[in-house]
Amino acid sequence: MEIEKHLMITGNSDASWKDAIVKAIEEASKTIDYLSTVKILNQYARIDGDKICEYFVDLDLSFVLDLDRKEED
Repeated sequence: MEIEKHLMITGNSDASWKDAIVKAIEEASKTIDYLSTVKILNQYARIDGDKICEYFVDLDLSFVLDLDRKEED
């Protein structure tokens, strides 16, 4: 049996929405094992003057729970 858990996160970048997604997944993978899927929920940006200065993405990350993991005392 496989159980997935979902986690909502927001990533940001000053380059692009794609870069924000990639950076968010890279950071999440440092502390979350078994990442399996990502769903892009929302994209938005901050504007300074007449230009986009920061890109944001809201993501739904899924990861598989390790059911064989033993609890530490």
